[in-house]
Amino acid sequence: MDFGNRRVHNRLGPAPGAASSSSSGKVCHHWRAGRCNRFPCPFLHSELPEATTNSSRPNQRDGPGTGGHVWRNPNSGGGGGRGGGGSNRWGRGPGGADVAARNRVQDRPCKYFLAGEHCSYGDRCRYPHTYCMSNSITLLTPLQGHEQVVTGIALPNGSDKLYSGSRDGTVRLWDCQTGQCAGVLKVGGEVGCMISEGPWVFVGIPDAVKVWNMQTQAEMNLTGPTGQVYALAVGNELLFAATQDGRILAWRFSAATNCFEPAAFLAGHQLAVVSLTVGGMRLYSGSMDKTIRVWDLATLQCVQTLSDHTSVVMSLLCWDQFLLSCSLDKTIKVWAATESGNFEVTYTHTEENIEISMQDIIECRPSLKNQLQDSRIGSLRACWQPNKSIWP
Repeated sequence: MDFGNRRVHNRLGPAPGAASSSSSGKVCHHWRAGRCNRFPCPFLHSELPEATTNSSRPNQRDGPGTGGHVWRNPNSGGGGGRGGGGSNRWGRGPGGADVAARNRVQDRPCKYFLAGEHCSYGDRCRYPHTYCMSNSITLLTPLQGHEQVVTGIALPNGSDKLYSGSRDGTVRLWDCQTGQCAGVLKVGGEVGCMISEGPWVFVGIPDAVKVWNMQTQAEMNLTGPTGQVYALAVGNELLFAATQDGRILAWRFSAATNCFEPAAFLAGHQLAVVSLTVGGMRLYSGSMDKTIRVWDLATLQCVQTLSDHTSVVMSLLCWDQFLLSCSLDKTIKVWAATESGNFEVTYTHTEENIEISMQDIIECRPSLKNQLQDSRIGSLRACWQPNKSIWP
């Protein structure tokens, strides 16, 4: 029985000069990822001969033409590796077909790409030009149209449209089936944030919160905030808005008047509040004053102030019994409640390439270890659908 030798052949491919058992002329992308278990495999388990190219870049070899660094959608068919079945340029990801991709340093993306700046290395950059470092997430297609930074996305319950808000002062509607822009709404100011709850879409802009009901087509304008609204959250039948003046405003939906009425405001932060999240009967707020405040949703009183971060607390996430906070001090802190009910830091993760957003509770929660290591928490974003809406 020579299964072990065949497995080695399966991983390494035929010896140099030997005839290949593959008639497709394509390299197995499962083999490139180190996880092909097919025997015999219909695709090559060795790299194709490199094309001779002239390059003036020292210590850098070009990939085979323009097909390098293009990640084929695994659901689009076409048989496996890059180069076959059309030139699908949907995105970039790990496991390249060319020499430059094999030399990639896969621990972090290109810092110029993350900053939205031009990378002079282009496709030959040794750092991936991608926001996603996970093998379990696939980029389907980029949605292009906004002229400035996208600050929020929302998928209302029962809708086939994805909503995105931007600092260019517009909200765009995207068809979930085609990926095409289905409409553009001008909201009269920079969009600071956006969330959805059931059929409702809430958009934070300077000095107001725009509200739309996708089922009834109702539209409202909630006034009261001073300055930009940076974050929104829903909890205990209240809508919360984090504002530039350091306050958190709350509205309650009234079925009698079919509108939102002011309910309270929460004061305590010394600078702008830029992040909100709800977990259990607690509201958590992160601020430019470097603190996190914990608010009791029953009394709307602050019950604890967390001050372990040394810079702006840009994002918060409740995950089971943990609170995760992301700060511009380049750390992600994991907080857990003690027997007294107060929160203490149980783990601190340092991330040199940390970004500013870690939003939306994920219904299907992976392990905390995978959240920290595989998802590259810096920009953690997922679409989620509540079990039921608190508003009609």
